[in-house]
Amino acid sequence: MKVAKFGGSSVADANMLRQVSNIIKSDNDRKFIVVSAPGKRFSDDVKVTDLFIQLGNQYNSGQSYEQTLESISERFLSITDDLGLSPDIVTRIKNEASRLLKETTNTWQQMDSLKAMGEDSLARVLSAYLNKIGLHATYVNPKEAGIIVSNEPGGAQILEKSYQQIYHLREREGILVIPGFYGYTESGVLTTFPRGGSDITGSIIAAGVQAELYENFTDVSSVYCVNPQMVKNPKEITTLTYKEMRELSYAGFSVFHDEALIPAFRKNIPVCIKNTNEPNKKGTMIVANKEDNGQPVVGIAGDKGFSSIYVSKYLMNREIGFGKNLLDILVEENISFEHAPSGIDDMSVIVRSSQLTPEKEELLVNRIKNELQVDTITIIHGLAMIMLVGEGMSNRLNVAAKATKAFSEAVVNIDMINQGSSEVSMMFGIHEESLTAAVQSLYREFFL
Repeated sequence: MKVAKFGGSSVADANMLRQVSNIIKSDNDRKFIVVSAPGKRFSDDVKVTDLFIQLGNQYNSGQSYEQTLESISERFLSITDDLGLSPDIVTRIKNEASRLLKETTNTWQQMDSLKAMGEDSLARVLSAYLNKIGLHATYVNPKEAGIIVSNEPGGAQILEKSYQQIYHLREREGILVIPGFYGYTESGVLTTFPRGGSDITGSIIAAGVQAELYENFTDVSSVYCVNPQMVKNPKEITTLTYKEMRELSYAGFSVFHDEALIPAFRKNIPVCIKNTNEPNKKGTMIVANKEDNGQPVVGIAGDKGFSSIYVSKYLMNREIGFGKNLLDILVEENISFEHAPSGIDDMSVIVRSSQLTPEKEELLVNRIKNELQVDTITIIHGLAMIMLVGEGMSNRLNVAAKATKAFSEAVVNIDMINQGSSEVSMMFGIHEESLTAAVQSLYREFFL
């Protein structure tokens, strides 16, 4: 049995849904199908989920929302008309969206329910079309599938008890089409995963039914060792480990949400990334273990939008609990940190810049000064993080030497290096404007 998940670009219009249906039809093992909401059909298009979010925001702020609801309806109507399906699904979308807007008093529940409608409606459309072309397919709601999640709107986590219920899906006949991105709490409240969470649903279903393979169909034929927007025609990666993929996802690779593989990883389910438009290509396999090919770095990822909270205090290393107290302040101000390299008398905490409003920044500076009695505190913006990723990297010779040589050749100053105990990645902090030049130089050093 295989689980196949199709992303937003794979289900963006009727032509893509025909292609998806052909892929499903070509392999009888593809029994469980997970779908995203329709994505962009062209570069300036709007994703359906974004339209539903806009709809909720307009209603809750007292703005006119009818045109947005009409845009959503027209988007789905163009798909059902082209596929020769009944317009009843579109009527249901309009009625259900209007009901949610007017009857749901809890704003979080309302927004989660609206955000989930793109996936839910698309699953109904695909199921109907598969039956039309002669396949036995059934739409399965996540509650019926047994996807039980924590009560964290917009950031739900799967509960362990779900997997036993999901396993029973194996007993059902035909193809099961399941909407991604959401589940239900134990009290029956619809709750969504983090954005990009359809990947998470696919991974959960694969783990629950103990599939032999989880196929993730997207708009690329494989994972590349570096962002193609930074390096022309980069090398493809044929095999990755789970740890390598998670590091790359976290550090800026957009193929997977960085939490997506955890359920599959825990159940040791192999994952294959494939291209919906070129389904016969091998793709990239993601596995628990792989053979050592002697290549120390499997991928290079870079991302902008970081800030450094730099703190120094004489004899900091003798002050028991200093690091904990500093991080406690961040916790109390609802700020998560990414890295925390330190020295004897100083410490830097790297955070996403989006978390630091001017007001929050001023508050942090004052609290750290007054509560920790530091000598210096500076917040530096405009940083980029570059991650070199490769299983067992800490056991390789000359990786850091080759990396620093590449930075030198690109005339890029390194603000920070962090490896610590990680066997999978090495992180470098630089100024944002140097990101592309640094990544290109690293690619030449490690791959050419």
